[in-house]
Amino acid sequence: MIVHFWGTRGSISNSITAQLIREKLFNALKKSRDFDLDTDDKINLFIDNGLPFSVSGSFGSNTSCMEMRDNKEFVVCDCGTGLRDFGNYITTLAQQGKIEFPKTFHLFVSHLHWDHIQGFPFFVPAHVSENKIKIYGFHPDLEQAFIDQQKVRNFPLSLKDMRGDISFTVLDINKEHMIAGYTVKGMKQNHPGESYGYCFEKDGKKIVYSTDAEHKKDSESEEYSFINFFRNADLLVFDAQYTLLDSIDAKEDWGHSSNMLGVELSVRSNVKRLCLFHNEHTYNDEDLENDKNYDLDVHMAYDGLEIKI
Repeated sequence: MIVHFWGTRGSISNSITAQLIREKLFNALKKSRDFDLDTDDKINLFIDNGLPFSVSGSFGSNTSCMEMRDNKEFVVCDCGTGLRDFGNYITTLAQQGKIEFPKTFHLFVSHLHWDHIQGFPFFVPAHVSENKIKIYGFHPDLEQAFIDQQKVRNFPLSLKDMRGDISFTVLDINKEHMIAGYTVKGMKQNHPGESYGYCFEKDGKKIVYSTDAEHKKDSESEEYSFINFFRNADLLVFDAQYTLLDSIDAKEDWGHSSNMLGVELSVRSNVKRLCLFHNEHTYNDEDLENDKNYDLDVHMAYDGLEIKI
């Protein structure tokens, strides 16, 4: 199973400007002065080994979207702007004859804030007749949020005018659900408007997607409910938008958590891998790259990151 991240920014997408690209080019050329780069292979080796990721790459600009890929049906968490890139990728595969439509897509929504649904109108597979788009969530007004987003005053094409077979299922938070071969459980989270984390289990593997969640003083308790929810996860995708100081001071009650708390809860829950997610939109690539030094297998989420489970 592969987990692929299509969108990892929090709250709003973060554009990559011409000035930022120029700064990356300047830093790369500056570091290249002491290297012999007379062949393409040497240039690629220098990019891979001679440059920090903040110079050679980018943490990306898309809002939340994560795919769990196991060569069967498509399973995605959240419909931020990253969903557009995912849809374009799948459409390209279809155009190249590598897959055939119609297909079934299972989309799980953590909550209804705009940055977690705004990519759906641009999701090309939902515009293809006979594709099945199954959208799941725990909010009773799940479907209405998608309808409202595409009302005429907001968007030129209404939800009902999209050609795919689109359906909505409101899940029961008190039950386990079997969907696309996964056992799916939910957990209510502390976030304005309420958000829900998801636990996916399949073939002895456990993936927990827990974004837009604030953990407060009660997280210090040994009986804290999220310890059991996260326990023994092969991968925990964790909202780490803020620094610890911001999360307990200036941005308390904004509904997000910190990198340090993610590490602490992971260690207490015996998590095997932690992925810090929902990156602060005001941070540049260098800020995010410097934000990782832990005694745990930790990934800093970026658009295009793949983790094999």
